[in-house]
Amino acid sequence: MHMDKNGINKKLPKLVITDIDGVWTDGGMYYTTAGDVMKKFSVRDGWGVAMLRLHGIETVIMTGENTEIVIQRAMKLRIKEHCYIGVGNKLTLAKQLCTDLHISLQDVAFIGDDINDLPLLRAVGFSAAPADASLYIQKEVHYVTKREGGQGAFREFVERILSDSGLLHSTVESLLP
Repeated sequence: MHMDKNGINKKLPKLVITDIDGVWTDGGMYYTTAGDVMKKFSVRDGWGVAMLRLHGIETVIMTGENTEIVIQRAMKLRIKEHCYIGVGNKLTLAKQLCTDLHISLQDVAFIGDDINDLPLLRAVGFSAAPADASLYIQKEVHYVTKREGGQGAFREFVERILSDSGLLHSTVESLLP
């Protein structure tokens, strides 16, 4: 991917990586008295995965959390083989994925929201953070969504990528019944 003089990327990424907590969720964890943990996901983000799939772009989940809930969401969206939980160093894993796929980090788009995401946000070709990410994170990325984490921030990120590439309208039309 490359940026034009206005900071707009004209080329589609070859891979999209996303954090979960604070991006696909509001970052909250709900505990039951039995000790179960629950998270709320926005269905809007699932459409973002579908939009990328139409263009042959894989969605990769990388989260520091080690929770079965994320795996269940990935299974529903048919991206379980690209779901990495309990990731300590996202940049190292991303570099390995790039090596395996014969692409560079400049071919990757990533959305994250917190301190552990900064090394990867700084290294990819196109980076984003949700509207409610800390200001110091927002200052490091190419794009800050208008939506907050858990409210469709990932979908907005995908729509921005497709819009910048002139493909949003045709992608939406191809998803209509």
